[in-house]
Amino acid sequence: MLHDNYGINEKGHLTVCGADTVELSEKYGTPLYILDEDCVRAKCREYKKAFEKHFPSGSLPFFASKALSYVGIYRIIADEGLGTDIVSPGELYTAQKANFPINNTCFHGNNKTDDDIEYGIKAGVGYFVVDSMEELNALNETAKRLGKVQKILLRLTPGIDPHTFAAVNTGRIDSKFGSSIDTGAAEEITKAALLLDGVKLCGYHCHIGSQIFESEPFCRAAKIMTEFSAKIKQKYGYEAEVINLGGGFGVRYYEGQDEPDTDAFISEIADVIKGVCDKNGMKFPVIFMEPGRSIVGAAGVTVYTVGSVKTIPGFRTYVSVDGGMPDNPRYALYSSRYTALIANKADEPCVDEYTIGGRCCESGDMIGEGMLLQKAERGDKLAVLVTGAYNYSMASHYNRIPKAPIVTVSNGSDTLAVKRETYEDLTKNEL
Repeated sequence: MLHDNYGINEKGHLTVCGADTVELSEKYGTPLYILDEDCVRAKCREYKKAFEKHFPSGSLPFFASKALSYVGIYRIIADEGLGTDIVSPGELYTAQKANFPINNTCFHGNNKTDDDIEYGIKAGVGYFVVDSMEELNALNETAKRLGKVQKILLRLTPGIDPHTFAAVNTGRIDSKFGSSIDTGAAEEITKAALLLDGVKLCGYHCHIGSQIFESEPFCRAAKIMTEFSAKIKQKYGYEAEVINLGGGFGVRYYEGQDEPDTDAFISEIADVIKGVCDKNGMKFPVIFMEPGRSIVGAAGVTVYTVGSVKTIPGFRTYVSVDGGMPDNPRYALYSSRYTALIANKADEPCVDEYTIGGRCCESGDMIGEGMLLQKAERGDKLAVLVTGAYNYSMASHYNRIPKAPIVTVSNGSDTLAVKRETYEDLTKNEL
């Protein structure tokens, strides 16, 4: 079942956190996002425990809320004592609606507008992660105008290829994100930041990619970032207080993937940083990281209703569901592989191979191809596992389909966290 929070009950139905997914789908309708709150909290605590064990005091995991952003998730993250990273004013606003402590946020983005910058400063964002020289200067001028000194981290690209697919590989030299260490741009922006009085340079940030299952790319990135900090200290006398190593720990979507050991990975990263610091006479900096998918991915399941089963002799059999790329665009974007099953027949063997097609008028609207499932029939409930990350947060209104609701489950009880959109919702801003 991929993860411990999934199970099969006495009715033969798929369960999440002990809750019957078939009963939930009958209660709330489909498509339906189900999120295991207990799983989310356990993952938060796993990261916090590892940070407290291996990193200096003040180090903190920041939940990468681009993976899943709605008011309720910020409340859970705040309750567990994590920070959060935000990548847009919309995410910032959502965090504010949840009364999230905004001083515990990092504000990312490779093209923050002047309005974004002013909004973030006024809101009390903890750290701006500065992506370019233009942003640095705009941030400095806005902070001075507002009578503030804004804490910043500089986003650097360490030139790491984490052997992931290109769409989520953001740590290479050729990237729209950050300033390259290899080309000298990172040193130039650091020198510039040290001369400004509207910002306070607190350290550096990097992000090398996502769905990474080996510790070695993170260790290489940590070494490069810490060595860069040592170089800047030697040349300019500035020693970084903070190094933020971003996110990217992988999540098991299908059998054969081995999920990373959080404590072991963080221990190895800590050893690398300590070694570089000891060699260069530096203090071990405060460490931030930004887990997103690895906190919420396995907590999520999406349930659909099967509409038709269509066999094309000599080719394939399609099972069509009442959702698709509007609620989960990852297969269309990345050919992302999932595990699925017929939730009301979860105790039966997977005997037939299907392509799961969505309801959109789009030939590429698929959730998966060549997937072994139990025998599918109209009215069955089809569940796609590990959909807690980058499903709701990437959902669209393509074909004018309202967004699905989110139901959270904890100790077997269910709570509506996000209402299903109505057709009226689709047109409420249109004149």
